Amino acid sequence: MADPTGFLRHERSEPPKRARDERVNDWREVYADLGEQERNAAVRTQATRCMDCGVPFCHSGTAGCPLGNLIPEWNDLVRRGDWAEASERLHATNNFPEFTGKLCPAPCEAACVLSISPASGGPVTIKRIEETISAQAWESGYVQPEAAAVATGQRVAVVGSGPAGLAAAQQLTRAGHEVTVFERDDRFGGLLRYGIPEFKMEKKVLDRRLAQLRAEGTRFVTRCEVGVDITVEELRERYDAVVLAVGALRGRDDTSTQGRDLQGIHLAMEHLVPANRTCEGDGPPEVTAEGKHVVIIGGGDTGADSYGTAIRQGALSVTQLDQYPQPPSTRDDDRSPWPTWPYILRTYPVHEEAGERRFAVAVKRFVGDDNGHVRAIELHKVRVEKDPETGRREVVPTSEEIEQIPADLVLFAIGFEGVEQMRLLDDLGLRLTRRGTVSCGPDWQTESPGVFVCGDAHRGASLVVWAIAEGRSVAHAVDAFLTGASDLPSPVHPTLLPLTPV
Repeated sequence: MADPTGFLRHERSEPPKRARDERVNDWREVYADLGEQERNAAVRTQATRCMDCGVPFCHSGTAGCPLGNLIPEWNDLVRRGDWAEASERLHATNNFPEFTGKLCPAPCEAACVLSISPASGGPVTIKRIEETISAQAWESGYVQPEAAAVATGQRVAVVGSGPAGLAAAQQLTRAGHEVTVFERDDRFGGLLRYGIPEFKMEKKVLDRRLAQLRAEGTRFVTRCEVGVDITVEELRERYDAVVLAVGALRGRDDTSTQGRDLQGIHLAMEHLVPANRTCEGDGPPEVTAEGKHVVIIGGGDTGADSYGTAIRQGALSVTQLDQYPQPPSTRDDDRSPWPTWPYILRTYPVHEEAGERRFAVAVKRFVGDDNGHVRAIELHKVRVEKDPETGRREVVPTSEEIEQIPADLVLFAIGFEGVEQMRLLDDLGLRLTRRGTVSCGPDWQTESPGVFVCGDAHRGASLVVWAIAEGRSVAHAVDAFLTGASDLPSPVHPTLLPLTPV
């Protein structure tokens, strides 16, 4: 197994980024493209820091990796330079390690034994190692289509082509079923395509994996809204099982703030999707930050994505607002003890590029010009209080002082409320839960027989790693439903809740 003294001899080292002045002027990924030899040598050193701990919490299903990635095993294989075997062990639990290696916030690192004490130098750079294994696997040709040995004759429809749907489709295709993925958009990938900016993951990475799925036999249909372009009756007639992986794209809004109806105020996805379409070659975006003072309301991943996109579009200024106080720079053991996800200040590469973040502030009202377009925001300092009985949060002003800042474009990035209303769900007789999700039983099957659900549609807006884990698990359930038993892995149970906030 791993070197038990490696962390004593080597410091944690993050991957180098491209120069700020260079990367803000293009849409390429933020991190520097090192040569293969330099990249692999650096990662082998980092893998050496993985020690022979008694209980590797990093691949725990709740605090660590939902996929159950065999992290200590492939860390040791990387340390020894066995990239082929490391790729095999990585792909044994994760269909798309290049996605998680770039996009996952790495709960595995938060659960690493080396993250218990700052004196250890910090957790192993698991995410960096994972991405490098995947990159080396593609470069060396280790990743090849895996066609099923025997066809079952059973047909499965997967609705939605995000990470959950793609994971389910690949697993079921490899099990011998005839799988068709339906996507209502013009390109495949869901939020991987149109929600994740190019500077976080270039779409050639997605296209490469889609080509593998096609080569394995998975069929894809674009511009098809299931329930409209193909009816539920037709769906049941043609397919033996249906997987709903439709995401949770209903964005949360704040319609109560004075001035919300002014022009120039949008949900974040109304900004991100056109920006990604532009990178795909579809022409200029409908909503752009070019030449504007941009204010982003919300402090999470989506807000950071809009932040970096606005910078690259040529915004005059970018300000991100968060109603909560600035988190501490290190873990508070009373509030978020190891190995849970720590409540700390998270600085994304885009925050190092330009703009500013403001904490413990909220919008009092939006100020418009004579043409009905937003021109400024009035802010006040606040604190968030939680009712101990109902659990409801209330934003309370802490000062009567009002500050006005310029704003030509305002973006709400305050989360998602669940699955969008769609005819498909109505015709299947499925009602959304109070959380805006589709419920299922312990076999991932909804109240509609033969219809299964996974990913954000089931658990609400969450992490890419949870989407892949649920896609793999629902594939196991569908395979068992169709054949009576399944050898496919099932990493998570539908009732399993993460210790990582989502």
